[in-house]
This record gives sequence, C-alpha cells and structure tokens, in this order.
Amino acid sequence: MATLPHLRFFIMLLAIGSVGASLVGCGGGNGEKLGERVIPLGQPVPKGGGRNVTGVAYKVDGVWYQPREDTAYDRVGTASWYGELFHGRRTANGEIYDMERLSAASPTLPMPVYARVTNLENRRSIIVRVNDRGPYRSNRIMDLSRRSAEVLGFRHRGTARVRVQYLARAPLNGDDSYERRYLASQGWAQVASRGGTRDHDAVGSITAGVKRPAKRTYQAESVAARQLEPRAPLAVPPIRWEASARPSGVPLDGAGAGGYLIQAGSFRSEDNAERARSTLGGIAPVEVAPTQVGDETLFRVRVGPFADQETAASALARVTEAGYRGAKIITN
Repeated sequence: MATLPHLRFFIMLLAIGSVGASLVGCGGGNGEKLGERVIPLGQPVPKGGGRNVTGVAYKVDGVWYQPREDTAYDRVGTASWYGELFHGRRTANGEIYDMERLSAASPTLPMPVYARVTNLENRRSIIVRVNDRGPYRSNRIMDLSRRSAEVLGFRHRGTARVRVQYLARAPLNGDDSYERRYLASQGWAQVASRGGTRDHDAVGSITAGVKRPAKRTYQAESVAARQLEPRAPLAVPPIRWEASARPSGVPLDGAGAGGYLIQAGSFRSEDNAERARSTLGGIAPVEVAPTQVGDETLFRVRVGPFADQETAASALARVTEAGYRGAKIITN
C-alpha cells in the first residue's frame, strides 16, 4: 500500500494531466499543444507580426471545422476566455497572444478580423481582434482574451451567452486603437472608467489615453427634417485605414473599385450625417457628401463601394439593423 505522501503525489499527477487535456484546443492553433512562450510574463508584448489566414478544413476531437470568409457571420452562442497560460505564445496566425488586449479566438473566422461581441446578459458590446483558433467545445463559438472577459463582465463566471458579428478585416500591424475607441464610445464603459461599476479598473486601463469626442449641442430641427433621419444606436467609431496598413481588398474611404453602394439616407443636419458615418463605419467605408436639392443642401451618406451584389446585400442588412430603414443599394 502506498504511503500517504506517495498517494498525494499520484493524485496530483492525475489532476495535472486532466487539466492539460482540457486546455488543448485553444491558443496553440487548430488544437495543437502549447507552443514556446516567446515573451516572458510581465514583459511588453509586441503588436502585429502575423499573417492573413483563412485556412483549409481541419479536424479536432472528431469534429471538422471549415474556416471561410463570411462577411454575414452573425451567431449567438457561448463564449469562454483564456489567459495567463497562453500569454506570450504564438497565436494561430503568428501573432503573440496578449491577455491584456481586446482579442479573441474563433474556430472558423479568418484572421485577423474585427468582430463585435455582445454579452446578451448585460448588453455590453466590445470589438475584438480575432487572431487565434478555438474553442473546441460544444456550443462555444469564441474564446476571448482575459481582458475582454473582464470588460464584458463574465471573467469570474467563466462563460457568457454572446452574439458575435463579423465587421471587417483587421490590419496586420496590430494597431488596437479601433477597439479602444469603440470601447471608449460606450456609455457603460464611460461610467465604469469613472468608478461607477466594479469593473472600472479593467475598463479604465483600456480606455486610458483614448480621446472621447467632445459633447455637441444640436439645434432643434423641424418635424419634417427629423422624419428624414432614422433613429441610430450609439455611434461606432469608423475604421480608418492608413495606406500602408490597409489589408488587400479593403478600399480607402471613398476610393476603390466597386459596382454597388448603399445609400443610407440624406440629412439636413451635417452633424447627424456625421453621426451616421460613425455608426456605419464598422461595416465599410462611409462617404458624407453635400448635395443640392432645389434650394436646400442635404448631406448624403453612402456606404461602400462593394464588388458584387451579394456583398452589398449582406451589408445592407447590417445598415438596416443599425436603424437606417430606408437604406437601399444603388449602382456606383
């Protein structure tokens, strides 16, 4: 019969083995074992350094996964999170995982891309950079970084029911200002960063240094003018690509070839047109242009261009969902 110390050591080995088996499938790329930690804990993690990846079909634990470009991706399911064990190691697209940034792993989304993640229990939304593969458990559609889970308010619970929406390709240089600007624009995040909730430390550390837009005073408009303008949710900062960082296939604002545009609406107020630009900027480039209608100047808002009608139709659905019910597809 084993002595008590030997028995305790044997039980500890079994526990370590079971934990290790449960961790395979996220952070190492397609269910592989953990790679080498290239950045020690406590050291700054460089941004970017990866590559654009979609990938071929692969199999994990008897289940096949097919990565693909799906601009209409919009799913509801369970999200989990991963942290220190994977910190400083390579992600599936060659970047280095930083548990303190707003990032995520997906079994099938291309990398790197931006995705909007909404915690359906508290209605908090953030934008994350998808740069890794996983998770591989039933009904789990995303693994979020530790900081993302903190900001969304479910780190201590472990999982949350979320909605995940594809937004756009992300630049390879790893610039995370877009994610931080979006977070800073959220009303709940502004309250939290001022100490209004128990998550203020997590939110405040991310939004630090992000300039919030100055408050504007809007002049009252006529009833007729307001009827032209749909209701829109809280503004989303637009993605603005630098020419050197812009991924292939994503045109600069108002540039690039494409046969289709989405006309979101025409506004008497330039301020409201700019609010529409901010709201719709996460979908595609947005152009605000003055146009003369009789004796009146209206500000026309168009989204795109898009290369084909199918892509434009997918974007139109998202523009409509954002509150612009009168939006329509037009030829460029």
